[in-house]
Amino acid sequence: MSAASDAPKPRKWMAALLVILPLWLLASGGFAIWHYFHREKVRAIEERMTFSRAVSAGAIGDDLQKLLEVVGERHGGSESAGKNLTRASSMVEGSLGPSNTGLAVRKLEGPAQWPIIEASIPGSQPEARPVWVVATLDSRPGTPGAEANASGLAAAMAAAQALASTKPEATIHFAFLPHGNDPSAPILETAQRLARQTGGDATILCVEAMGGGEDLWLSSRDAEAAPLSLASGLGVVRGVEDVCLSDDADLTALLFQMGLSAVRVSTRAAIAPQDPDNRMPDAAMVAASAGRLVELIRRCAVIR
Repeated sequence: MSAASDAPKPRKWMAALLVILPLWLLASGGFAIWHYFHREKVRAIEERMTFSRAVSAGAIGDDLQKLLEVVGERHGGSESAGKNLTRASSMVEGSLGPSNTGLAVRKLEGPAQWPIIEASIPGSQPEARPVWVVATLDSRPGTPGAEANASGLAAAMAAAQALASTKPEATIHFAFLPHGNDPSAPILETAQRLARQTGGDATILCVEAMGGGEDLWLSSRDAEAAPLSLASGLGVVRGVEDVCLSDDADLTALLFQMGLSAVRVSTRAAIAPQDPDNRMPDAAMVAASAGRLVELIRRCAVIR
């Protein structure tokens, strides 16, 4: 037998191992890095989602009770009602801010001594037309303002909380105005300041009177307003004459006169000045309409 035949033969598995081992180390290292960043991303999303609350009758009932029975009248006509308007403003700021819902809340300068409270949900497409969801904080003198506008305020707050963890295509702004129901308040100046904030090109939803039923009523003086075409399955489009006051002093009318396309979102006609407005709406009813509001906002924030 030759010496060559006596030499040890290289083992094939060792050669394969020398090839596989570096590849395995490279792959496992890459997977570990991916898993780390994926886990951190998921954790960040989960942390944000812990701040988000689904629309619920219980939460809306609590907000309505606070506004109508604890806070009460909210306007600048008297010292006590003025303090209550400040309390309502603080309630919104606290509920939507970093310690609760987790939204970035700003105080924009408003007329008189009360600011406009604004909270935003950034969109993935910054160039997209933004969506502004607007609700008024105040009430008329002599009433706690159940439908003008505690129900609209509670629904808008619930919508902001429900959408807080989403990533819409268009940026969504929630604006809470200190003036809009008290006829002696600077309503026009408030609308003008809001108009400047929107930049003149925005989808604007003015939310009020949300305790009349589950289906939304959408109305606008702009017949081509985009939200009117998005109401399928959520409610109906109603004529302005059916839902708004005849003096054209409501917020959607003022914004339209400024060249903005604003849509009133409600579930009933506006409260007339002589009508009582102190009956607490059914919380489950407002929650149902608020859920439809959330879906309408989602549809408005999609680029088309």
